[in-house]
Amino acid sequence: MAEPNVIHVQSLYAAFGRGDLDYIVRACAPDASWEVVGRPQDFSTFGVRTGPAGVTQFFSALQAAKTIVEFTPQAFYACNGTVFVEGHEVSIDKKSGFRIDTPWLHAFTFRDGEIIRFREFLDTAQFAEAARS
Repeated sequence: MAEPNVIHVQSLYAAFGRGDLDYIVRACAPDASWEVVGRPQDFSTFGVRTGPAGVTQFFSALQAAKTIVEFTPQAFYACNGTVFVEGHEVSIDKKSGFRIDTPWLHAFTFRDGEIIRFREFLDTAQFAEAARS
């Protein structure tokens, strides 16, 4: 049987797939940290945002910046309240048309059933190149 936090994270990806971003925002604690590791000056979705308003801002920046062609969570691992997810993304930068093809790693940390920290690691160089192209 899957750990409850893994099931919760799987439901977040299902919500993302159907475009229900409010579901994801509601899963975040008021003080949640939402981070895509990278320099904000390199790509609009990089950096740290805080709280539900910050998560909403992240998804707005995401929708404005790129068209996602493929977004596939591939493996889920749970350890001490954090769920790690390995996945893969193919997207197109909306301004430059640059194609980005990258593996990614997401880390969701929970407290009392709410997300208190999200971190995404990916090939930042491709995103920076897309923004410069």
